[in-house]
Amino acid sequence: MLESSMSTNKNIVMIGFMASGKSLISRSLAKKMNRNVVSTDQLIEQREGCSIKEIFAQQGEAYFRRVEADVVAELAQREGIIIDCGGGVILNPDNVAHLKHNGVLVHLNIDPHIVADRVKASDKRPLLNVDDVLETVVRMMDERAPYYAQADISVDVSGLEPDEAADQIQERMQNV
Repeated sequence: MLESSMSTNKNIVMIGFMASGKSLISRSLAKKMNRNVVSTDQLIEQREGCSIKEIFAQQGEAYFRRVEADVVAELAQREGIIIDCGGGVILNPDNVAHLKHNGVLVHLNIDPHIVADRVKASDKRPLLNVDDVLETVVRMMDERAPYYAQADISVDVSGLEPDEAADQIQERMQNV
């Protein structure tokens, strides 16, 4: 009995590449599990008073990553929430340690072609404003693979609707 109540207090931490569906799937999972969702990117934008694209342009990536680390450390202290992480959160080992302390890391794996299709018409992803989006996505996914491997659960969301992915995550959470 105590173990099941402890697991309900653990955060569910959504990690994965940009445009893998973390926000949509987090919201779907939150409805199914009656939890609140907090997006690291939205929290950063609220605190900084501008978009992530503007933060990158005006302050640079290093500044953004420092603010992101502060937000992650703060959110990791909460209990029973779903944390929708920005795509690069896992690049910082301190972020991973904070998030794993009271959370289950769920990696949303996705085909790079799907990501490229989703982001090619958007200028909101500063790291993907390049000529060959697919090549960049594949390279970045390969570089990040060891970081994603730290997840407690990995779900291939390629071709899944958010509700279907949320169902798979909820089912897999029972074994964690």
